[in-house]
Amino acid sequence: MPMRQVRRSSAREGGPDRRTGLFRLLGVRGSSPGKAQYGALTAAVVLVAGAAVTAAVLVWPEDDTWGGHGPTGNDDRTPSSATYSPSPSPSPSPTRSYPLSRAPRTIPSVREHDAARGPGWQPAAGSRVLVAAGSKGLADEGQLLAKELKLPYAYGAQAQPGDVELALAPAKGAAPESYTLTASDRQVKITGPDEAGVFYGTRTLKQSLSADKVVPEGVVRDRPDRPQRGLNLDIARKNFTAPWIEARLREMADLKLNQLGLHFSDDQGFRIASDSHPEAVSRQHLTKPQVRSIVALAEKLHIEVVPEIDSPGHLGAVLRNHPELELRNAQGVVARGAVDISKPRAAQIVDELLREYAGLFPGTYWHLGGDEYRALMADDPEASYPQLADLAHRKYGAGGRIQDLATDWLNARGATLKPYGKTLKAWNDGYFRGGKVAPDPKREVEYWTGKEYGARPPLEYLKEGRQVVNLNDEYLYYVLGQPNDFRYPTGQRIYEQWTPRVLRGTSAVPARYSGQILGGRFAVWCDFANAQTQDQIAAGIRMPLRATAQKLWDPRQPALNWGQFGALAKRLG
Repeated sequence: MPMRQVRRSSAREGGPDRRTGLFRLLGVRGSSPGKAQYGALTAAVVLVAGAAVTAAVLVWPEDDTWGGHGPTGNDDRTPSSATYSPSPSPSPSPTRSYPLSRAPRTIPSVREHDAARGPGWQPAAGSRVLVAAGSKGLADEGQLLAKELKLPYAYGAQAQPGDVELALAPAKGAAPESYTLTASDRQVKITGPDEAGVFYGTRTLKQSLSADKVVPEGVVRDRPDRPQRGLNLDIARKNFTAPWIEARLREMADLKLNQLGLHFSDDQGFRIASDSHPEAVSRQHLTKPQVRSIVALAEKLHIEVVPEIDSPGHLGAVLRNHPELELRNAQGVVARGAVDISKPRAAQIVDELLREYAGLFPGTYWHLGGDEYRALMADDPEASYPQLADLAHRKYGAGGRIQDLATDWLNARGATLKPYGKTLKAWNDGYFRGGKVAPDPKREVEYWTGKEYGARPPLEYLKEGRQVVNLNDEYLYYVLGQPNDFRYPTGQRIYEQWTPRVLRGTSAVPARYSGQILGGRFAVWCDFANAQTQDQIAAGIRMPLRATAQKLWDPRQPALNWGQFGALAKRLG
């Protein structure tokens, strides 16, 4: 896949010397002015005092363009690269006044902010990152933030002015991955019902410092709109290095994305070392220790790696050394990448690979593939592949069809993974209308296209009660070389037009089905592997990935226009 083809002034009371100085300033001669002069002087004093009060109020300029505090200076460094020079924290006096704060500037934007008056928070001499007593599970989050801000880390200490404190705070009804960030009294406290939520609070703090060098006073209450938010990467057709993949994980984490799909087996390559079938592995590949490091980093960043061994199509690399298992039509022509599902040895090999990698990827999800099986892309599948048609009749009766065999194949591969407790996924064109065999009802539909043979509109899956993940190829497919009418997607189009409910084409499904749409992933497919380098791909997907992250976190109309969003993305680095 895809194949398709600023300071303050203050007014003060003074003795005679100050008064005389003021008289001279106002052009009044002598040290004892007359009545008329005194009246004029009084009026002038009122004007000066008023100006002083005005100056006292305008401490931080507010930037209406961004919906947040205006930037202080032109330093665009991110917290991870900036060297903070701690300075004494401001000591507000009873006469100091602050403007009402605006929400932190982040990508994705925060969903709710209670404004307040105060200096906000920024690192100062003596600042620390603390994990509250009883929240040891946040050690990774605390240590990462401390490293990024170049601050000391401590567990269980009493929070003081200048500190950032992280704490788990389970609450009835709290949304998973939600958090509350409170900036008050020159401290920040981030709480959430789970570690992921608190982690996302640290990302908001980090980005706010990058944008404006301050975390605005007030309270942020934030949560994602969809539980699945991610990037899908085709490493089968193009070899990507482990450091490049890890860099994408760090980028994703700052954007509060939580899934990395790895499509590592296809016709052009098989990119992870194998003990059960080393003959299938491409010369350029990831070693198992490299995969374990990628998975471990992802876990620390609250990202799950979702592996995919696509079958019964897209198995060309596996079949290269097993030509006897290739699917052939009635004329003996090989159906490229397709396995002959009538042969038991084919299922055996794929199951051996599934079992081998199930332990390498300990996460919840597994992707079975299921798309573009060439036998079902023929005009008349039964006539084109009579050996499959014959088996379907023998197994399911006269009404049995090849689609039943394909459905049974995916169900069986799911059964192989059942002991590992995986939640299964498959592409939408691996589900068929009618038939003698029904697809596993618990398996998620990953909807990518409505242009394939036998394509079914999204509503059919939703009306069946299925849960769907959005990978709409109209917006979310970055296909190297732009074959078959694909064009590199723009972040602006995603940002302005797409939402998770736009599953196929440009039209949204009815809002009543929104709860069945679990989220989405932006996808990179390497049909022409040499069309772009790794660095070109990273640059090309940068803004589309940010736009996708924004719309999966909050699908409502964004407050910033595209130009403002792009400028913020540049400032955040």
